[in-house]
Amino acid sequence: MEENTGVGIRVAAGIFLTIMLITIVVIITISSQDAAKQGQTKMAAITTQLSDTEYQTYSNTTLSGSQVLNAIRQYMNQEQFGVQVITGKQKITNPSGTFYGNEFVVNGSVVTEVKYGKRDYLSSAENQSSDLYINPSGKFQSSIVRDENNMIRGIIFKQQ
Repeated sequence: MEENTGVGIRVAAGIFLTIMLITIVVIITISSQDAAKQGQTKMAAITTQLSDTEYQTYSNTTLSGSQVLNAIRQYMNQEQFGVQVITGKQKITNPSGTFYGNEFVVNGSVVTEVKYGKRDYLSSAENQSSDLYINPSGKFQSSIVRDENNMIRGIIFKQQ
């Protein structure tokens, strides 16, 4: 009888320890999932900040025409992105300026539409006799434009 009691106590202790172990594993798993979700949220925020950092140079700053030409070369071939330039001549003849890459429609300060179809007027922008000419020593006010999802969709340069 004593043997049965000892065996029963060992079996009960084994079951109790197994239940405790399972409970501990479940608690650790749940807490680690919460930590992982918080980590993912923070990583997404950091990724957004890093992707926007590339364009912060063009956020309400004054740049030279040569910097504008460099920006056109760098960004005109990106997907869902465009560069709009309004030169001094175009303020009179074509107030909407010229688009390099994709054309975008701005309503207020938000891009409401991106019209696909790459535009490449870069050779005209470098031709002094063209209305599209960008004077390398000219001064341009730059601004970035975003869509409804707060994604940067374009840069606007207006000659001062």
